[in-house]
Amino acid sequence: MDADAFTDAVGFAFEDSPWIARTAWAQRPFRDVSDLHRAMTRIVEESSEERRVALIAAHPDLAGRAAREGRLTASSTGEQRSAGLDRLTAEEFARFDRLNTAYREKFGFPFVICAREHDKESILAGLDTRTRNDRESEIRTALGEIAKIASLRLLEAIEQ
Repeated sequence: MDADAFTDAVGFAFEDSPWIARTAWAQRPFRDVSDLHRAMTRIVEESSEERRVALIAAHPDLAGRAAREGRLTASSTGEQRSAGLDRLTAEEFARFDRLNTAYREKFGFPFVICAREHDKESILAGLDTRTRNDRESEIRTALGEIAKIASLRLLEAIEQ
């Protein structure tokens, strides 16, 4: 594949950040999907803090306005649905909005968690707990969650 085709094929794995796939293209061939994921994750780790924070910021708020208005990527929609975030009560949506706002005000980017590994209760608990982190710890934690999300997305794409 040329760089454009490769980016089109795997660029979705890291939310709205095709630059990661484009950079990884130069490191091909990859032995398997795990090797590709490791290369992409290493690119993120070696990028500037500004780029890492931009990657985190590319993610939507969980159960946020974009989700309620149907403006998420297909991957994000499915992931939020798997955690039951598409079936919240008005009170639960309000709680998510409150906690998402507090988190974003503290850190300057949205709360990111691998929703496929959680349900609404554990996501809310994580949101509450992680808001107490310092910014450096939270950047590291969010990037770890993004790596999990990307791995699951790549594995799912390969299986199809």
